[in-house]
Amino acid sequence: MMGDCVTEYSERLKKQEREIQSLSAEIECLKNPQKLNPSSRLDDLQEENARLRYRLNILKRSLQEETPYDGTSMLNINQRLQEIFGTAIRASCPELDSPPLAVTPNQQAKFGDYQCNSAMAMAQMLKAKGMKVNPREIAEKIVQNLPDNELIQKTEIAGPGFINIHLKKAFVSKLLSNLLVNGVQPPPLACRKRVVVDFSSPNIAKEMHVGHLRSTIIGESMSRLFEFLGYDVVRLNHVGDWGTQFGMLIAHLQDKFPNYLTVSPPIGDLQAFYKESKKRFDEEEDFKKRAYQCVVRLQSKEANFIKAWYLICDVSRKEFQKVYDCLDVHITERGESYYQDMMVNVVKEFEEKGLVQMDEGRKIVFAPGQSIPLTVVKSDGGYTYDTSDLAAIRQRIFDEKADIIIYVTDSGQAMHFQVVFAAARMIGWYDPHVTRVEHAGFGVVLGEDKKKFKTRSGDTVRLMDLLEEGLRRSMDKLKEKERDKVLTPEELTKAQRSVAFGCIKYADLCHNRINDYIFSFDKMLDDRGNTAAYLLYAFTRIRSIARLANIDEATLRKAAQTTEVLLDHEKEWKLGKCILRFPEILQKILDDLLLHTLCDYLYELATTFTEFYDSCYCVEKDRQTGEVVKVNMWRMLLCDATATVMAKGFDILGINPVQRM
Repeated sequence: MMGDCVTEYSERLKKQEREIQSLSAEIECLKNPQKLNPSSRLDDLQEENARLRYRLNILKRSLQEETPYDGTSMLNINQRLQEIFGTAIRASCPELDSPPLAVTPNQQAKFGDYQCNSAMAMAQMLKAKGMKVNPREIAEKIVQNLPDNELIQKTEIAGPGFINIHLKKAFVSKLLSNLLVNGVQPPPLACRKRVVVDFSSPNIAKEMHVGHLRSTIIGESMSRLFEFLGYDVVRLNHVGDWGTQFGMLIAHLQDKFPNYLTVSPPIGDLQAFYKESKKRFDEEEDFKKRAYQCVVRLQSKEANFIKAWYLICDVSRKEFQKVYDCLDVHITERGESYYQDMMVNVVKEFEEKGLVQMDEGRKIVFAPGQSIPLTVVKSDGGYTYDTSDLAAIRQRIFDEKADIIIYVTDSGQAMHFQVVFAAARMIGWYDPHVTRVEHAGFGVVLGEDKKKFKTRSGDTVRLMDLLEEGLRRSMDKLKEKERDKVLTPEELTKAQRSVAFGCIKYADLCHNRINDYIFSFDKMLDDRGNTAAYLLYAFTRIRSIARLANIDEATLRKAAQTTEVLLDHEKEWKLGKCILRFPEILQKILDDLLLHTLCDYLYELATTFTEFYDSCYCVEKDRQTGEVVKVNMWRMLLCDATATVMAKGFDILGINPVQRM
């Protein structure tokens, strides 16, 4: 059907283009301007031609992206409904070029499962064209034009033109069975795109602090989401490993460890080492001069200075890795030094295209629509963060061949990246309709006093100190629940790490990243409400239901293939639909990069499961002996499907649940 539409539009387009060429030629032939009297149809045809071209592009894109449901992957029900209603809407109002398409889950179960709210907006668009049509009439037309499909049981028109959609229980049951047999499989991709995620990015010779926590957690979770959906993901750590500060660090290294070239220097505390060198740089004039000389020799790539630089970087690298090991983060380091040799060509390219201006000895670039310029060369001839970020984005577009590039940094850098992206578009490095380049900014971490999170002495909180405090507090919580009396020492340690690091990650991810958030160990370790502690305990309880009923994995697998998942009870139906909304949630995050949506969904899934479990017996026991007398296997399968989706959600968030807690 879609293919027929494309053919029809293509033929109409060709015919109109021939007419336009003929009429344009007619104009060209008329030499005398006074006799110029082109056909009045020219403007109308050109306008209609533009509309046809727009629709043709949409249809071609839909045809390219539309992949048939293969039965093994999870179906995005919302997307499928949009396809069905999109066809009906276009057939109902062919006079509208791009009619609105709005299909959302219904907030009240009594009105159905989903709702299409397009009719009212379509009525407004028709009114603007001078056609007054009642929205209910439009809704009736849409319903009449719905194509035959596999998932809609019935539709009802309510109020001014809302279309309430009821799903077929048999189809929902079939989707749940597919999930149980095949696992959580993402919808197939039309083509595998390459994604670069730039996150974490601490500075060499400085401790990772709480500010790096958000970038690291959010960037890793975004990377996991893209990977699960089938994209080729490159995680990049744009560390601050180059610049004038290395001059003073190398000069101090030469004084403190003169034999550093042959004996590896025992720098235990790099932060203290940095502070010592900075103090000398500020107070000792001779040291300052030598530090500047060291920078020049490092930039000239003299072997001994490169080795000193590498030693300092390596000490930092080992400290960073301790944090990444705790948070289960895997990332490729590609610091500012990586782009040094590329910067010359970047500046040259801007100059050759006449995009560089001189300003008091500096070379600057103004991008369209931006009031602040980029400084690509300082007055002393050195490069800047602007230059290295331009070199980085160029390398990612042309060498990495990235289709999507995401920068995860604090919102304070939003303006900087806005200008960098505008400059990259101006010079023609990428077209935003083809390559997605986005800054995923985030707010700051606040203390419980709602001020910037710091230690009592006013220092920035070291990230390792924070993680170690999390471990201590999670163990206290587990002992408070007397889990140390039922778990083996090994199980207890696993539970401690799962709770500590899971709660720290979830506390960050469950907030809208754009907002600031208050860091509180007490709140994040609370096992009530929307916290990782609550979800981890809920997950462990769901997993234990089958075990306590003596139902092993093999029995569940066999039942998934032979037992129909019944959805007769309202709580079974509610849970089944909630489980199947998972692909919709992931698609939304893919569009807006707001991971709190997944946290909200997991919490909704856990609470919906509790409603189901409290109302529907999965296992019936003899009240006196406690023996299992009946297993309602379809309900056990609903338990298993819930746990399966929760486990995948946890995996995307970087949370590692344990079997026993």
